[in-house]
Amino acid sequence: MSKGTVLVSGASIAGPAVAFWLRRYGFEVTVVEKAAGLRGGGYPIDVRGTALEVVRRMGVLPQLQEAHIDSRRLTFLEADGGEVASLHPQVVAGGVEGSDVEVRRGDLAEILYGVTRDDVEFVFGDSIDSLTEHEDGVEVDFRSGIRREFDLVLGADGLHSRTRELVFGPEHQYHRYLGYCFAGFTMPNKFGLSQEGVLWSSPGRGAALYAVKGSDDVHGFLVVARPEPPFEAFRDPQAQCDLVATAFADDAWEIPAMVAAMRDADDLFFDTVSQIHLPHWSSGRVGLVGDAAYAPSFLTGQGSSIALVGAYMLARSLAVHSDHTAAFAAYEGDTREFVELNQAQVGVGEAALFPVTAEALAQRNNRLRGLSALPPETGRPAHTALTLPEPITE
Repeated sequence: MSKGTVLVSGASIAGPAVAFWLRRYGFEVTVVEKAAGLRGGGYPIDVRGTALEVVRRMGVLPQLQEAHIDSRRLTFLEADGGEVASLHPQVVAGGVEGSDVEVRRGDLAEILYGVTRDDVEFVFGDSIDSLTEHEDGVEVDFRSGIRREFDLVLGADGLHSRTRELVFGPEHQYHRYLGYCFAGFTMPNKFGLSQEGVLWSSPGRGAALYAVKGSDDVHGFLVVARPEPPFEAFRDPQAQCDLVATAFADDAWEIPAMVAAMRDADDLFFDTVSQIHLPHWSSGRVGLVGDAAYAPSFLTGQGSSIALVGAYMLARSLAVHSDHTAAFAAYEGDTREFVELNQAQVGVGEAALFPVTAEALAQRNNRLRGLSALPPETGRPAHTALTLPEPITE
């Protein structure tokens, strides 16, 4: 017997993960995704700490280990291209070598989709247009013109969540800008890089090249410090490129080639480095999970891990509590401290990735030179600050 119908918006990480657990607990689940299909490839993400236990319980840890890209080295460079330090990536990320898994974002999404698609309804190329909640459920109007009814709606639709906007209001109320915007893209690997990253820094600017196993391309990132978010550029790719190109106009090393590749890229992704901080993660019959509820920013390296843990905790709470209000309250009560500890990792670590001033950059470089090149034996406490409760068994 079904425990109820749930619409999940978003088919990246948090969406399929919460759908997996909800279906296991007897819910009928529909996942709607505005993209026409899954996005393959993508930049590397980490699964670590408590999230490793989530994927182990899902039975997908062996697949993730097989997809592990095994980055070997992260080299920091001065503005003139001179080397500051070459370290194991886990030294900077605070992870655990041999335990943490690093995969392409698209690979994780495909693995999660693979273990849910036979039991969950996926609707691609559509999205939520409006939500009308009443005493017994939520009436959902989709952009396609279809109208359907669900018992619950879960927003797993990312940093710029449409679900959150419909229920909680405009994003700016919950958006915490961290002082940077960035452009991400792929470009041919003409640098001889293999399973490694290179991070170039100048005050207020940073550039990264990341080569993953099995690809002829590298991921390029250009990061610019700005006191305010460049709202005027969000819907204008030309303005995005111009903003970044202007910031790097006088820089050497491989910067001119990266700027040119950015302008030519067909996969350019531009955004701010930001977090989401909400006073509550639910309202009525609508709840949020992953970046939609508590984006930590890529500076923490914890976005996917928090999403996986949050999905597990949310689905379990809905399975334990027959009343959705009590379920959402339990989910938030049991998970918020873990989330906030990991969001706070933005300011933690031996080396800030993108110092804004010359003084801060010099201090960072001195700290980097003093670090061990070997990976740490234990991770940061925040990564394992939540002990998963056991899954519900019928």
